[in-house]
Amino acid sequence: MPYTDEVNPAFDMANINKKFVCLNLKTAQGKEVLYKMLETADVVVTSYRTETLKRMGLTYEELRELNPRLIFAQVLGYGEKGPEKDTAGFDATAYVARGGLLGSINEKGESPINSVNAFGDFQVSICLASGISTALYAREKTGKGDKVTVSLYHTALYMMSIAVVSSQFGNQYPKSRREVGNPFNNTYKTKDGRWMVVCIPEYDKYFNKFVTLIGREDIIGNEDFCTIGEIYRRGNASKMIDIISAGFAHKTIDEWMKILKENDFACEKGYLPTEILEDPQAWDNDCLRKLTYPTGEEYILTTTPVRMASVGDMEMKISKPLGYHTEDVIKQYGYSDEFIKRLG
Repeated sequence: MPYTDEVNPAFDMANINKKFVCLNLKTAQGKEVLYKMLETADVVVTSYRTETLKRMGLTYEELRELNPRLIFAQVLGYGEKGPEKDTAGFDATAYVARGGLLGSINEKGESPINSVNAFGDFQVSICLASGISTALYAREKTGKGDKVTVSLYHTALYMMSIAVVSSQFGNQYPKSRREVGNPFNNTYKTKDGRWMVVCIPEYDKYFNKFVTLIGREDIIGNEDFCTIGEIYRRGNASKMIDIISAGFAHKTIDEWMKILKENDFACEKGYLPTEILEDPQAWDNDCLRKLTYPTGEEYILTTTPVRMASVGDMEMKISKPLGYHTEDVIKQYGYSDEFIKRLG
């Protein structure tokens, strides 16, 4: 992707609509300006490690003395306690690897996936926003600020809750698609080489209808396959998966999507990112937005998933270079042009 001051979609994905102020916190003047801003701020968000904040004099305890109403929000790698509390944490390490994703979602026996960049980062941001909103609401009741922390590691464990909890009962990951408990909840390859997922939790209820669609009416009433209980008891899940796989191999992905959706079965093909960019469902719901950059180039960005009826579709202003708004913002706090010049 382009990475310039004028065109930077990767940066925009996390920084749309923000103002960009740069301060040198190693200088007395820079720190003075920050403290001045924090005196009346509602929220401060940081991803600095706690030891770094201590060295900078910017811990929650110190800032609370400056502004008792301040909401202090901190993103951590591994949490506030434990042997890894001061360890550098990134999406790929603290979330994807330590959080269990890397070792769980690949096909059993195959190499691990290369996770999408920032996959966990964006989920952490949603959790952080939720915590900040709750703290702001509580402040309306109590008049007091609070400390909100969210870690990459904890967020990953929460997102992996079913896998983590069920592992105590013998549900082990990674899994093979041939080892699923319900053959109607699985992935299947179509005639044109595409993969799709079918999600039909009520196996017994829809057995006759589903096997008819795949051209296997001959197994209706077959006790080896017709109930999930017998599938478990006789160990026939793999055999049933073979039957379904053979059926799916006779039609293309588009043909199966049409057939299954017409019969009200939940299913989807495995979309590629390039296909998502052309998905009318995404465009009709403002999930994607085309933005024009100063160079005249147009690029598509994703939008935030929360919608409020009173707000409508949010405006999206592309990011500016770091420091672009420094002078304008600092002036709002009463600093003179001369001071700002010395600061720069």
